[in-house]
Order: sequence, then C-alpha cells, then structure tokens
Amino acid sequence: MRVPFNRVASRTAVDSARSTLAALTVSVGTVGLTAAAARPGLLALVDQHAAAVRDSLDGDRTPLTSAALAGYAEGVRAAALEHGWTAPTGPVDWSRPEWLLTRLVAVCALARALED
Repeated sequence: MRVPFNRVASRTAVDSARSTLAALTVSVGTVGLTAAAARPGLLALVDQHAAAVRDSLDGDRTPLTSAALAGYAEGVRAAALEHGWTAPTGPVDWSRPEWLLTRLVAVCALARALED
C-alpha cells in the first residue's frame, strides 16, 4: 500500500512536535507543574503565561496544536539562548522562577490539556 507523501510528512511533523513537547515536559514541565500544584501563586502565574501563549498563537480563533506549541517553545528557547540564557543545571527555586521557565511550563500545561 502506498501512502501519499503529504500524509507521511504530516505524520512526521506531528511526531516531531510531540517529541519536542515530551522532552520539554521531562526537562521542566513535570517538576514545574508539580510545583505549581503545590503553590497557588505559581499556578496563577503559569495560568497567566498559558493565556499569553494562547493569545500569541490565536488560540481563541483556531485550536491549539502540538506543532504550534512545539514551534512556540523552540522559538522562545532559541531567542533566550541567543541572548545568553543558560538552562538551569540544578534545582529550580519555584518560589521565584524566571520568566522563561514559567513560560515553558505554561506550554507544557497547554500540551497536557491537548492530551485530555
């Protein structure tokens, strides 16, 4: 059976996006979302960031997709790296998280909602 190229390409793009989001979740999402569940202030901050991500991706007009979220996360991370940001190597102080980590945790929260 032959599969049209565009279906293969689409499946590959979706798999790549899901892989990107899974790696993001492993690196910051799981620990960040766990911390947010225990800290109402952090949860509110993550929710605010999630709303901003949705707005920037026109989430009110079009459904969010894993590809859009993965692209957004990669873009934010690439811009941060260009400006000298380095990923934390030790535990994160979730009582005062940096903007970028909060934004990436928000992307993870949105990605989790796509799975539900």
